[in-house]
Amino acid sequence: MADKGNARRPAGQDLEASSPDRIRNVVLVGPGGSGKTTLVEMLLATAGAVPRAGSVDEGTTVSDHDPGEQQHGRSHSLAVAPLVHQGIKVNLLDTPGYADFVGEVRAGLRAADCALFVVAANEDVDDATRSLWRECAQVGMPRAVVVTRLDQSRADYDGVLAQAQAAFGDKVKPLFVPVRDGGEVTALTGLLEPCDDELSALRGDLIEGVIEESEDETLMDRYLGGEEIDAKILVDDLERAMARATFFPVVPCCAMTGVGGRELLDLAVSGFPSPAEHPSPDVFTPAGKEAPAITCDPGAPLVAEVVKTTSDPYVGRLSLVRVFSGTLVPDAGVHVSGHFASFFGDAGAGAGHPDHDEDERLGALSHPFGKQLVPATAVVAGDIAAIGRLTRAETGDTLSGADHPLVLRPWSLPEPLLPVAIAPHTKSDEDKLSQALGRIAAEDPSLRIENNGETHQLVLWAMGEAHAETTLERLAERYGVQVDQVPFVVSLRETFGGSASGHGRHVKQSGGHGQYAVCDIIVEPLPEGSGFEFVDKVVGGAVPRQYIPSVEKGVRAQMERGVRHGYPVVDLRVTLTDGKAHSVDSSDMAFQTAGALALREAAAATSITMLEPFDLVDVIVPDEQVGSVMSDLSSRRARLLGTDKVGEDRTKVMAEVPQTELVRYSVDLRSASHGAGTFTRSFAHYEPMPEDVATKVQPRDR
Repeated sequence: MADKGNARRPAGQDLEASSPDRIRNVVLVGPGGSGKTTLVEMLLATAGAVPRAGSVDEGTTVSDHDPGEQQHGRSHSLAVAPLVHQGIKVNLLDTPGYADFVGEVRAGLRAADCALFVVAANEDVDDATRSLWRECAQVGMPRAVVVTRLDQSRADYDGVLAQAQAAFGDKVKPLFVPVRDGGEVTALTGLLEPCDDELSALRGDLIEGVIEESEDETLMDRYLGGEEIDAKILVDDLERAMARATFFPVVPCCAMTGVGGRELLDLAVSGFPSPAEHPSPDVFTPAGKEAPAITCDPGAPLVAEVVKTTSDPYVGRLSLVRVFSGTLVPDAGVHVSGHFASFFGDAGAGAGHPDHDEDERLGALSHPFGKQLVPATAVVAGDIAAIGRLTRAETGDTLSGADHPLVLRPWSLPEPLLPVAIAPHTKSDEDKLSQALGRIAAEDPSLRIENNGETHQLVLWAMGEAHAETTLERLAERYGVQVDQVPFVVSLRETFGGSASGHGRHVKQSGGHGQYAVCDIIVEPLPEGSGFEFVDKVVGGAVPRQYIPSVEKGVRAQMERGVRHGYPVVDLRVTLTDGKAHSVDSSDMAFQTAGALALREAAAATSITMLEPFDLVDVIVPDEQVGSVMSDLSSRRARLLGTDKVGEDRTKVMAEVPQTELVRYSVDLRSASHGAGTFTRSFAHYEPMPEDVATKVQPRDR
């Protein structure tokens, strides 16, 4: 995340904030290619934090923190760069725009109190952009819309503004308009101030929109009656409406020329809420009991949250922390609590993110700035800092006082739906893989690591192909672990298609005691979900009592290994009817072997039905894509269950779908819906697999 050895304070900037009201945490959200990182660099240059845009570190960008954090110009990771404007510290949090990294977006939204929602003037407001807007809306994030790339040849400010208003609602209104000279944007005109007649309609629309949000019910009548409303009143009402996330001003910006930079910074410090004005997360005890609400007070008990974790090859693990209450000081003892599963269950926590509680001691505190770490003596409530040496803390964990531990309700995690099965390339890689995956899991709660006990596969559940690719690159580049991708195996089942008899005979003679066991069984299929029954009908002591459990144990072991393709056998009744034993050579192990042989012989005498798991799937897409989604699901052997409206322009399609048809569905759906479609899945039941599909099943390694 940063280079301690290259620490230097940004030019003319004192990054030590004295109180929450002197801080603004601003997250930049928008689709990939909208120019968020370039905008951050322009704002840093405008504030004088760097001599020019792009010089946070020579030759790097503010997102260039880790190996693999950028690829093909696409940012993968949350990045932080602070500046000071009008005596206010502004922490700029740059988030990735690609859908695979929505987990980083949610972390940035958690750390921030307001947002700059960035759209490009030369691109359409597409469905993926609408999805990001919904991410902001779901957490009630105050935001302003920034229209960038005004200098591009295909830039259409008016067209993109109209699209944004259509997509985001009529509370999106321009606060400034661009001034052009010979086709180039040279300045902005503010619409809250008196302006030319040609802008009067825009100004009137803005003022009416602000007044509609005012708590003064007489203001609209006074305005419509011809009274000139004082600009101070309008600004105050605008600030309150923005803080409530009910009004969204639009600011055009040209990062390459710096136009709009000063206006954006002024808006951030005067129009956006401070940390003390933004609601804090709910807080609980580690036992799950609701605790009193926290306040953004430097003198209150410490409550902070790890919003990002990275492992730097030079300085070790670094934790990016948002302080919600109290004050962080170096070398203080803290309690670390991670409780994703307590709030969201195993699906929310995911394998690799177990609940934990432990005490740790803080390392050095720093203000992250590009690749640099600027030393900090203390970090007050509302601020963001990097902490070294938190060896047990993971992304999403809560830091609190060791004498009064607390837990913040975690932000909601995106569900990873793309399975990637991996195997170590060499024995050396196998020895290092577990530790490396543990560190990556600590950094990325949107990654789920599964050791499947049935298929014996190590599976990374990722958000998409780019997320999986980035994870594998981190394994290789940061931890030196090479892995091979292998075909993902769905957990199928086998069951008997009819009743059958089996004879198991295990007789061997060698020096010393031999092995002798004979048993006869009848196997009957049971209804789905019945499980396994073992019935003893031996008469006359043909099988001694002490060996009857051995036969059952052998049958169960063979059921786990499978009888046809190597998948577990389910829903059977096995009746032991007869057998033989030897007074010397019979043993527990011999009857286990005989029981397994008897089940295999019975399987050879009847048909074996393959069972496949079905998931209950909810797919949410724009209304115009419902038909194509339903058609695609039908082609995947889905059973369509119906549709429901979701909001004004989206529909949820419900279906039961075989898991074998969902392996790459997250990738296919995103491609088919142009990034607008999402889905969730949960296990439903097993069903017999069609014969034409079952014939293609490959035997599983046992």
